[in-house]
Order: sequence, then structure tokens, then C-alpha cells
Amino acid sequence: MPAGAGTGPLVRIACDESGFSGTNLLHPGMPTITHASVDLSVDEASDVLARLGVRGSSPEFKAGRFLRGGSHDWFLAALRGRAFVHVIDKRFFLVTRIVDLLLYEPSYAAGTRLTQDQRPAAVALHDAVRESSGLLTAFADLVRTKRRRPASETAERFLRAAKPVIEVEPARVRRLADRLDQDDRTVPPPLEPLLPALAETVLTWSGGTRRVLVTHDEQSALTADRLSRLQRALAAGDGVSPLAGFVMADSRDDPRVQVADLLAGVARRHGVGNDLLTPTSWRNTEGRGPLSEGTAPLPGADQTATGASSGTGVADPPDRCRR
Repeated sequence: MPAGAGTGPLVRIACDESGFSGTNLLHPGMPTITHASVDLSVDEASDVLARLGVRGSSPEFKAGRFLRGGSHDWFLAALRGRAFVHVIDKRFFLVTRIVDLLLYEPSYAAGTRLTQDQRPAAVALHDAVRESSGLLTAFADLVRTKRRRPASETAERFLRAAKPVIEVEPARVRRLADRLDQDDRTVPPPLEPLLPALAETVLTWSGGTRRVLVTHDEQSALTADRLSRLQRALAAGDGVSPLAGFVMADSRDDPRVQVADLLAGVARRHGVGNDLLTPTSWRNTEGRGPLSEGTAPLPGADQTATGASSGTGVADPPDRCRR
């Protein structure tokens, strides 16, 4: 997606994710997705990787190996002020999709801070289905485009599962299934959490004052049509979207994306402090999330990254962390 029209300051970020399991959002071994972004230049990212012992065209430096090496504390400290991680709990994402698509009008802004008025209903529903996946499984079967059963059957199954916990209009359920069967692209893909994750990442880096140019690891979910719709949905009252442009890159060829990939893996496996989390990352109803236990108070919703500086500003890792 080329850069759109607009003026004002720009920030360039690189992104990648960890924990993506396709449309199987109820995989018990991967309950969260982490979407990481950095505003490092190519040279800065290369320097970070070099200090971690990644040389030249080495294979991606995966988080499991990285964590075993003990250098993650230095890595996270080096990225403070230059990175964000957005955390999505997959079960809560499915709950928000039920609310977004069946209680409100479907929108590509759904699941972001732009539709926070819908969040209380999602939190209440999440609490109601906390001990059971029956409703979530039925919803996933309903909206899966390659269904194993007829739409009428999956709609009835969903309505039976929903009846004890949420009141939905049967006609809306059937209409949603029909729209998905007809490839109505005005409906955001119900089982693709990367789109709202990208939206939240862009909104966080923008802070209402900057436009954001995104370089992202290759993802089939981020099609040109979906990105164009997302760009329009994020546009402010003046019609200018904070998403200025989008390009995909192979993380093996772009050190910025490789750093984002590493950060996403570290965040999912080990956790990060709230100073690296987007303000709207998943947290439970007490305001804390599985990746932020025991960390500092949450940042304010208007907190944004400081932007690129001159030089990396990154100190050498301790000797024990070098490769």
C-alpha cells in the first residue's frame, strides 16, 4: 500500500508478531498474540542484532534461544522509548468479535480504542464465558468461511450456545453468515486479530499528531483491500488517516523486522514491562494482564514513543550476554 496523501510529521516503524495460529484462536498452547513494533533505522537495528551476536544473513534469532542466553534484560532496556508491544488475548478477541459484529454494525475500527464504548459489553461477556469455550467455538464455526456444516446449522448451534449468556437477534446472526458467504468485504474478517493489532499499533505511534509508515513481516491476512479499508476506518475528522503507508518485508532480509520479531517472541514467552505495552493491550478486569504482572503502573492513553534519535543510544550488553 503506497503512502497516502497528507502532510505533517511521519514516523517509520517495523512490525512482526508472535503466537499467530491462523484462524484457530482457541489453541490451548498459544492463548495470546503479541504484535511488536520498533522505530529503529536499519543501521540501529543491525547494531542491536550485532551486539546480540547475530551476524550478517544469519537465520532469524528466535526468542527461545534468546531467552536461554540470558540477554533479554539488556534487549528490553535498549528498546525502551523505541518500541511497543500490543498483546491480544485470543479468547477475549473472539468475545469482542461477537459484540462488534452482532450487537453493533461491523466496522474495521472494531476492536480498537476508537470503539471503546463497546468494551464493557465485551468484558461482561468474557466474564460470563470464562469457564467454557462452547460459545466461542460455536462463533468460530459460524464465521469460518470454509465451513464444514451449512450456515443454517452453524447459526442455530451458535444461537443455542448464546442463549444462556447473551441476547442476540437470530436474524442478525443469519445475516452475518450470509454476508460472509457472499464475501462481503465491508465486514472485517472475524478471525483475523492482526488487523486490530496493527490498528492499535498505528494509533499508539501516531498519538494523534504523526502519520505512520509501516514495514511489516509478510502476512497473508494483511491484504491490500483490508489495509485500504483499515486506513479509511482510522481516518480522523479531516479525512487524513494515521496509517500513511504499508509495505511487507521478509524478516530475514530486514533487521528492523527481525528486531520486532524478537521483541514479539520475548513478550509472549517472558513478558515485558508496561512501559513497552500499548495502552490498550490485553489486561484482565482488574487492569492487569498475563504479560504485565508485577510491573509498573499502566501508562496513560496518550503516551507515545519518543521517536527516533540520532544514533542508537544503546549501551553494550553485559559480557555474559554476548555471543
